[in-house]
Amino acid sequence: MAVNLVNVENVSKVYGTRALLDGVSLGVSEGDRIGVVGRNGDGKTTLVRMLAKLEEADTGRVTHSGGLRLGVLTQHDSLDPAATVRHEVIGDMADHEWAGNAKVRDVLTGLFGGLDLPGFPKGLDTVIGPLSGGERRRIALAKLLIEEQDLIVLDEPTNHLDVEGIAWLAQHLQNRRSALVCVTHDRWFLDQVCTRMWDVQRGTVHEYEGGYSDYVFARAERERIAATEEAKRQNLIRKELAWLRRGAPARTSKPRFRVEAANELIADVPPPRDSSELMKFASSRLGRTVFDLEDVTVQAGPKVLLKHVTWQLGPGDRIGLVGVNGAGKTSLLRAMAEAARTEGEAQPAGGRIAVGKTVKLAYLSQEVAELDPAWRVLEAVQRVRERVDLGKGREMTAGQLCETFGFTKDKQWTPVGDLSGGERRRLQLLRLLMDEPNVLFLDEPTNDLDIETLTQLEDVLDGWPGSMIVISHDRFFVERTTDRVFALLGDGTLRMLPRGIDEYLERRRRMEEEVAARATAAPRPATAEKSAADQRAAKKELQKIERQLDKISEKESRLHAQIADNATDFAKVAELDAQLRDLAAEREELELRWLEMAEDA
Repeated sequence: MAVNLVNVENVSKVYGTRALLDGVSLGVSEGDRIGVVGRNGDGKTTLVRMLAKLEEADTGRVTHSGGLRLGVLTQHDSLDPAATVRHEVIGDMADHEWAGNAKVRDVLTGLFGGLDLPGFPKGLDTVIGPLSGGERRRIALAKLLIEEQDLIVLDEPTNHLDVEGIAWLAQHLQNRRSALVCVTHDRWFLDQVCTRMWDVQRGTVHEYEGGYSDYVFARAERERIAATEEAKRQNLIRKELAWLRRGAPARTSKPRFRVEAANELIADVPPPRDSSELMKFASSRLGRTVFDLEDVTVQAGPKVLLKHVTWQLGPGDRIGLVGVNGAGKTSLLRAMAEAARTEGEAQPAGGRIAVGKTVKLAYLSQEVAELDPAWRVLEAVQRVRERVDLGKGREMTAGQLCETFGFTKDKQWTPVGDLSGGERRRLQLLRLLMDEPNVLFLDEPTNDLDIETLTQLEDVLDGWPGSMIVISHDRFFVERTTDRVFALLGDGTLRMLPRGIDEYLERRRRMEEEVAARATAAPRPATAEKSAADQRAAKKELQKIERQLDKISEKESRLHAQIADNATDFAKVAELDAQLRDLAAEREELELRWLEMAEDA
C-alpha cells in the first residue's frame, strides 16, 4: 500500500472578497504524478504553495509525513545572487564525484547542453547575480532535479524551455521515483508525465484519474451525467475529446472499457474540422493563389537566413512552423506580411513573393497590440466589427465571441487598462478574428493563455475557413490546429516533416549526435585541432548570445507589464513602446550573430 506523503484537510483561502479555495481536502501518496489545471486566477499556484507549506491556509490544515524530503520549484527562485552555479547546483561534491554520477550528468546535459555549461561565461563558476530570469530558473530546476526527494512540486516548469528541453524534462520525470505535483498549461507535457489530474474551479478541486487525455474524457462524462446547462462548454470538451481519440496517436494506455466509453460519448460529435469542406470554402474566399514563394532568399541585415526557398501557402493550408532559435521563422512571416501589406511591392533580398489579390492577412506578433486603456472590452471588439462570419452559415456577435474567449458579460465592461497580460492577449486575438481575415499568421499565440482559453481558441480555429501559419513551442497547440509541419533547422532551407514534431526532435538529436561524434573522432593534425578550438570558441559565443536573448525576453516581459500598469499615461506608454522597439532591433542583431556563429560551430 502506498505511503501517504501529504494531507490537505478542509483548507480554505480568501483574497479580498474572493474565496480561491473553499473547504478543499486532498492527499498525495507515494508514486502519485498529479497535474494541476484550471483557469488563470482560480488558485492553482495558491494550492501548491499551501501544499508545500510555503503559504498558510486561512482555515483547515496541511500535514506532511515525518521526514518528508520535499523539492519545490516556484515561479520566483530563491537562489543566492552572490553564489556560483557550482555552489547552488553541485554543492560540495568533488569534481570526480559529480562527474561520475549519471543523474548529475543527465541533468546538466539536458538543461544546459553540456557538463561544462557552455552557455555560461565561466561555466559552473559563473556568479548567479547577473544572469537572466530564464537562466536562473533553469539553475533552480537543475538544483532540484539533482537532489533526491520523496515529492517534487513544480509550478510552470516548462517556462523558458524550448520543444527539445520540454521533451527532455518529460522523459526525466518519467524515469524518477519521486511523487510529483505539477502546475502547467502544457497539455502535451501533462499527458506524458501525469497519471492523475486536479482541476481547480471556482473554489473547489475536482480529481480525475489518468493524464490529460483521460481528464478530458472524464470531465466530459461527468458533465454529461450531471446534465449541466453549460452546453457550450460541454460541447467544447467533447470536441477536444473527439480530436484526442481520433486525430492524435494514443498518449496513454487506457483500460478497454474506458476506450469504448469514450468512443460512445463522442459518437455524435463531428470531427474537429471538415478539412475538405473548409478547403472548398477557403478557395471561394481566397482564390487559387494565397502566397507563392519563388527562389526566395530572406536576409536580416547582411546575414542570409533562408536561401532559394520555393514554397506555396495555398487556400485552406494550416501550417505549423518549428525550428531552432535564429533560424528565421519570424523573419519569414515578416517578409510575407510585408509583401501582403504593400500588395507585392516590398520583396525579399532574392526571389519573389506573389500574394493573391483577395488575401486579407491578420498577423499576431509576440508583442501585445496597444489599445486605448479607457475602452471597455466589448467596445474594443465592436470598434472592429459588430458581427463576424465564421463560415458554413455560422455567425457570432461581438458579445458572443467575447464569451467564447472567456470574457463573461460582467467582464466585457472592464476597462482594457485593468486587464491582465493574458486577458490582453486574448483580446488581441479576438480583435484579429473579428476583422474577418482569410489568412492568419500566429507567432507564439499561446503566451499567457490558460488551458481553457486555449481550447476555446482552438475551437474557433477549427471552423475558421482560411490559410494559417503557426509558430509555437506549445506542441499540443501546433498538433491540434495545423495539418502539416515545416521546419527551419538553421541551414537556410525549409523542410516539410511528414511525421511532425516527433520527426523534428529526431532530426535535432541526429544533428547533436553527429556533432558529438566529430568531437570524439581520432586525433587530427594541428590545423584540425585549431579548427576544433575555433568551434569550441564559437559554441561559447553561441551560448553567450542565447543568454543575451533570454535577458532581452525578460526585459520585454517587464516592459509589457509596465505598459499595462501605466495604461492611462500615454506619454509613459509611448516611452516604454520606444524601448520595446529598441529591444526588438537588438534581438534581430543578436539573432544574426547567432546564425554566423552557428556556422562556425
